[in-house]
Amino acid sequence: MGAASEAFSEAAPARCYCEKTMTTGKPALILIVDDDYDFLEINRLILERAGYRVVMAAEPKQALVRMAEEKPDLIITDLMMTSLDSGFFFARTVREDPRYANIPVIIATSVSSALGLDFRPRSDEDREKMHVDAYFDKPLNTPRLLATIADLLRAAASRAAPQAPGAASPPAGARFADPDGPAVSGPASEN
Repeated sequence: MGAASEAFSEAAPARCYCEKTMTTGKPALILIVDDDYDFLEINRLILERAGYRVVMAAEPKQALVRMAEEKPDLIITDLMMTSLDSGFFFARTVREDPRYANIPVIIATSVSSALGLDFRPRSDEDREKMHVDAYFDKPLNTPRLLATIADLLRAAASRAAPQAPGAASPPAGARFADPDGPAVSGPASEN
């Protein structure tokens, strides 16, 4: 069985937060931005199988066009596309635009293994400076990715929904561990 088949078969048992979204009541729309066609296709299949709607873009400018067509509920972006830091620039552009500022952003990159550079956030402050909610090294751990997506969507929906008096919302900046790497920042707690 090839890597793509293995990654696809891992998606079946994952939980999904796709019943409703913040904006449409449809399954959550995830935008994947990456210049690697195989990465786009493999992850499109995984996410669609998990019940999400998926739109893809090969670079940040194309992603912004897609976002204007339909606002995504979550973004997964590569780090190094048209330039070494185009993923960071794209994440910052998203965060600075009031229409998109609350969309969770995940960076997924192979820059560490490809170039030996380490951009992993070491603290919540690093994550905030990167303008991202979570960080993954490629190849992605599919069950962890799906769990992170569900957690980020749930946290975004709870922030967008009116809170009952005294109701607790997920703590912003809570941390959870990626079993294949160092702690990954995000709004979920480790189970």
